[in-house]
Amino acid sequence: MELHPVRHVSVGILRSPADVYRYAADPEQLPTWASGLAQAVRHVDGAWVADSAMGRISIAFAPHNDLGVLDHDVTLPTGAVVHNAMRVLPNGAASEVVFSLFQLPGMSDAEFERDARTVLRDLEALKRAIEH
Repeated sequence: MELHPVRHVSVGILRSPADVYRYAADPEQLPTWASGLAQAVRHVDGAWVADSAMGRISIAFAPHNDLGVLDHDVTLPTGAVVHNAMRVLPNGAASEVVFSLFQLPGMSDAEFERDARTVLRDLEALKRAIEH
């Protein structure tokens, strides 16, 4: 058993946790804020699929919940599945969105840094999209 390096990337959003969760949990909104993941998302045969820089991926979201859990599994074109832990937390009357990014085996430090920058850019896009 081993622990992987992790970075918690977060952004504060001046909207209620319920508003942020509702927006971010809608797969059809992904292209508006998660360009690092998907440029187009569609529902095909009961699954959410997206066109990404990696090729066609599928995305499975955690069931809707009242806890702000936005976890999602991304199945890559290779068949590998990457679990993404994401939460909407109350921050006063506003929200803090936290994405836990793990440095997986075989990922270089440079790739990890690049992924962290991409996640931050996406979270900042979520903030812009929902605060407008």
